[in-house]
Amino acid sequence: MVAYSLRIRTSAGRELEAVGSRRDLRRIVSRISALANNPRPAGCEKLAGAANAWRVRQGDYRILFTVDDEARVVDVFKIGHRREVYRQ
Repeated sequence: MVAYSLRIRTSAGRELEAVGSRRDLRRIVSRISALANNPRPAGCEKLAGAANAWRVRQGDYRILFTVDDEARVVDVFKIGHRREVYRQ
């Protein structure tokens, strides 16, 4: 199976840097890295109202991303605490 390439938007990178603890940061980075091999892991859910957006949980944080199967790209567009990540 060919791995997907990962793209992390600049805004998501800033949100990742703002994560509080180093332990949470390591776990989030590990979860994002795993998306390259399996872009729709167990426990990931499709976001309602979005054509191709998915979310995956990592503790109290959520990672929002899109998957382009034709180009084999996973695009992480938002990372945040569960109470704040869905707000516009």
